[in-house]
Amino acid sequence: MKFIEGTHIVTERELQAKGITRYHVTKFYREQIVNSGYYDQLRHIVEPSLREFGSLGNLDTSGEQDNTVLPGLQHKYAQTGLLLVTDRCASYCRFCFRKRIVGKDSGEISADFAQVAQYISRHPEMTNVLLSGGDPFVLTTDQLDGILDHLLPIPHLESVRFGTKMAAYQPKRFEDPALPALFQRIHEAGKAVVIVTHFDHIGEISADAVRNIRSLQAQGVQFLNQSVLLAKVNDDPQILAATFAKCHQIGIRPYYLFQGRPVKGASHFQVTLRRGLNIAHGINQRLSGIQKTFKYIMSHYTGKIELLDLGSDDRVYMRYHQNKNPEKIGKIFSRPNVEGACWLDDLPEG
Repeated sequence: MKFIEGTHIVTERELQAKGITRYHVTKFYREQIVNSGYYDQLRHIVEPSLREFGSLGNLDTSGEQDNTVLPGLQHKYAQTGLLLVTDRCASYCRFCFRKRIVGKDSGEISADFAQVAQYISRHPEMTNVLLSGGDPFVLTTDQLDGILDHLLPIPHLESVRFGTKMAAYQPKRFEDPALPALFQRIHEAGKAVVIVTHFDHIGEISADAVRNIRSLQAQGVQFLNQSVLLAKVNDDPQILAATFAKCHQIGIRPYYLFQGRPVKGASHFQVTLRRGLNIAHGINQRLSGIQKTFKYIMSHYTGKIELLDLGSDDRVYMRYHQNKNPEKIGKIFSRPNVEGACWLDDLPEG
């Protein structure tokens, strides 16, 4: 297997034991990053590294299995259903927090969308569904239409979201002539269409991606972007500020900047909370008011935690952006900082 550091022979058992996915990347993305001027950074997103073998962690950092109510359907937060529709992606991110299922024949993928629709129908508090995986746009448009057959009749669903990195990996997917009718179906059902793109670096935003995103916006599709803070890739406030400014320029609202998760085989991508907060502040210093729409988020198993600041008392200040317990949402709390801490669990209570 070819690694950034050189070619090494590994067994299938070693790869599985260490949580290491195979190398897989689209020709488009490979050419994009080579020609971007940022290849030395962007190669870490898709090219395997020997550092993965010593990268400790677990394969379910956000408690997804504990919040699974049906195969493929998670209901962690009252208003949102998370639907895993595939275990495949166009390319494999080395930092993937779902590497336990991506690229494998997983039992965690939804197979019975009628059953899913019955569950959602019984939960009127659920106002939006996020199609994820894997990447929903590796499915054909006919397959996505089949999923919508079950979701669109549910009256209390107000929006359908698609979480995807396809705009970076294979933007021509959005040139499918059948897609406008799919999005029109959602609109005609009285629901919003939201695509959450995953651009981690300005070097991923190709001319093809910009063209197709603008075309979809003309069809009433809303766009948000989420990024992951990644060591050696984008842990630079100037790079991330440029990325978010570019997103804003093309009509994508910067949404989340995620703290890297302690994923087995990928925790070497984490930066410390101290450094992450400094980067987040540096991003905001470089953006205008209307561009400052992202939240720096730790997607912890207890909920989505917004990282606010490191105080003069050397405590990390945070608040719950989302939590299973509504009373905790918006509440500010703090923990003593520990040098080298990268995750809530690294900080002592008290």
